[in-house]
Amino acid sequence: MQFFQFTEEQDMLRKAVREFVDAEVAPKAKEWDENDHCPVELWPMMGELGLCGVFVPEEYGGAGLGMTERAIVLEEISRHSAGLGIALMTHHLGVAAILYYGNEDQKKRYLPDLCSGKKVGGLSVTEPGGGSDFMGQKCTGELKDGMWVLNGRKCFITNSHIADVDVWTVITGQDEKGRPVMTAFIIDGDAEGHAPGRKEHKLGLRGSVTGDVVCNNVKVAPSQMLQKEGAGAKIAMTTIQEVGRAGMSAINVGILRGCIEEGVKFANERIIYGKPLSKVQAIQLLIGECRVEYEAAKLLTYRAAGMRDAGIPCATEFACAKYFSTEAAVRSSKRIMDAMGGYGIVNEYPVGRFLRDGLASIAAGGTSQIQLLIAAGATLSGK
Repeated sequence: MQFFQFTEEQDMLRKAVREFVDAEVAPKAKEWDENDHCPVELWPMMGELGLCGVFVPEEYGGAGLGMTERAIVLEEISRHSAGLGIALMTHHLGVAAILYYGNEDQKKRYLPDLCSGKKVGGLSVTEPGGGSDFMGQKCTGELKDGMWVLNGRKCFITNSHIADVDVWTVITGQDEKGRPVMTAFIIDGDAEGHAPGRKEHKLGLRGSVTGDVVCNNVKVAPSQMLQKEGAGAKIAMTTIQEVGRAGMSAINVGILRGCIEEGVKFANERIIYGKPLSKVQAIQLLIGECRVEYEAAKLLTYRAAGMRDAGIPCATEFACAKYFSTEAAVRSSKRIMDAMGGYGIVNEYPVGRFLRDGLASIAAGGTSQIQLLIAAGATLSGK
């Protein structure tokens, strides 16, 4: 009988990332949350450690690892800053779209700078009409005088104000049945007419930048198209399903870890009725529930990541992992707040941030209801 176990190399990676997080992230996470500051200054350091291109082959400047290792990276960072976790996760979305669907010239042009941390990546898909209505997008691309001209507004985009390389989906026409044709383009962040718009003031996942991105007659060469006209829906959906939801699952596994660590620390240090709070059975039950949810979310996430690394279809597995981990992060952070009593609502402690980050994670990468519909559809079709 086989059981899940990390390799020695994966354990070494976790240790290295944890040392980076303890030194560079943990001491500043509270400040980033309060000021809603995304620490882009860490990108070169994360690039040097191989975190920005963890799953990118070495020939393009990456670490040459896989989605399991990426999950380790995001879990460790999100133990303290889920905001930085989702910023790096979204950077990976842009990287993945180019790596998996770009041609050789596009990979060589963009991936080295993205992997080194010299540039920040992004993926702009969601529009004001709704993220779940994927094919209802209104942004357009029109071929004029040999150049594609892009127009429209994306919203709720992570890295909206910091992305140097932005992958966009737009509608470039209709097929013979009158259905929209969606196409993906790589846009340089400083392209004329490409600009950030409104910045959202968020409940959670602060420490990442979320807002609008606008294209106003942005001209891009045909060489900036990913794959071919009409491939945009496949590119965006696959990237979101198997990279975005994978990342959100790992981020919330990190939040769950953070809840346990904070809860154990407080319970051991807090003295009540002459003994540590950890000796109170009601508190032990709360900690036990958090541990069970962490272990379940961890197994769901890393199993799906392992399937992805093995080339096995795993969209349903990541939907299950994303649903469970985000909902569990909310439940567990609320439990630890309950265990801490009045201290739980004091912002000197991170548990309030964990709760807000968990709540904000539910809508990111597809709501809980969308994940349940994906799981139900696969189940009803016998998959």
